[in-house]
Amino acid sequence: MRNIKITLQYKGTAYFGWQKQNNFPTIQGKLEEALFCLTGEQIEVEGSGRTDRGVHAVGQVANFCMQNTMPLKNLKTALNDLLPIDIRIVKVSPAKGDFHARFSAKRKTYQYFVQVGGQRNALKSDVLAFFPFEVDLEKMQKASKLLIGKHNFKGFCSADTTATNFEREIFDLQIKKRGRIFVFTVTGSGFLYNMVRIIVGTLLEVGRGKLSDKDLKLALSTGERKYAGKTMEPCGLYLKKVEYL
Repeated sequence: MRNIKITLQYKGTAYFGWQKQNNFPTIQGKLEEALFCLTGEQIEVEGSGRTDRGVHAVGQVANFCMQNTMPLKNLKTALNDLLPIDIRIVKVSPAKGDFHARFSAKRKTYQYFVQVGGQRNALKSDVLAFFPFEVDLEKMQKASKLLIGKHNFKGFCSADTTATNFEREIFDLQIKKRGRIFVFTVTGSGFLYNMVRIIVGTLLEVGRGKLSDKDLKLALSTGERKYAGKTMEPCGLYLKKVEYL
């Protein structure tokens, strides 16, 4: 039995997230269907994280165990021939027997792309978020530093989470501006349900002057969701990279 590690990219618009569901198309489901068609084996694919409906990935990592002895180069080509064009395997490599895409991960980086102000671009509405108000970049960058380090991020998590431990560590948080496009890049030890989308929503509200650094500090210290900003739409979120030791 071989343990195989894959890196893949996908456009999440047409899918109900990563995790397979009955009667709904998902990334995990499409991968397992392709593997069964190719090998005849019932193979379970483990992802580094369960991206939500409409969320995209540039560097998602997954692993699976299979008995088939097909060379890895051929496996990559065969899977891409079977998968929809909005899901692509970019790398296939052998993994150690104890490697697990989710539990072995040490750092994850997400990026969030949002157009601020102006008129929304209809042609990019499924891959680029929109925020209608003008914002102050320096205010957001200053506030973002408060999130660096280990914190209880319960106030930056959706209420319907199943998590019981809300402590996470943010290693880096950068905000850059390209015309009207703002790019938020967040690297952390792991993320709670909707955490990145809420962080971005909070910083944008700070940038427009509706929230302050004080509100952000209260969200961290009290764990109360009411002090943070709104949950931004999923279309602007991309899983960029997963790092392992």
